[in-house]
Amino acid sequence: MSRIGKLPVALASGVKINIDKNTVQVEGPKGKLAMDFSNDVKISVEENQVVVTRKDDSKRSRAMHGLYRNLLNNMMIGVSEGFKKVLVINGIGYRAEKKGDSLILNLGYSNPIEYPVPEGITIEVEANNKIVISGNNKQQLGQVCAEIRGFRPPEPYKGKGVRYENEYVRKKVGKTGVK
Repeated sequence: MSRIGKLPVALASGVKINIDKNTVQVEGPKGKLAMDFSNDVKISVEENQVVVTRKDDSKRSRAMHGLYRNLLNNMMIGVSEGFKKVLVINGIGYRAEKKGDSLILNLGYSNPIEYPVPEGITIEVEANNKIVISGNNKQQLGQVCAEIRGFRPPEPYKGKGVRYENEYVRKKVGKTGVK
């Protein structure tokens, strides 16, 4: 039995869930999310809890059991509280600014990078070098953060680039002159 899959997902206050054939729709104060699930698992609502059970004991069903429980849990947290990640920009002349519906990044290239903000994601820029990204879909939030970080990943010699707030960049020593 999956240790994660057998745990029920608590239904937060103010969150409505609708299970229709192979689709789960969750609606709460922070928005609305929907997910399709496979026939290997069964999702049901029992006494203010959502329970995920598997249909049989095949390898695929066992794998999907914990996966769909965690995806459902992330949907519940997303529509009730939301998710947030912080990116930090290090480097001389490196900065970010929000202009309308896009994020302008100056990361040492000859031209600034204009990143259009996807629907469902909100971006705030604090002090030109701190980007706060929030949204209700954890997967979409992680993808947006990875794309922004991918424009200039942190380099190991000076630490310049875009990194997550809690990310540790291990510094390398670099070359020493010949004596």
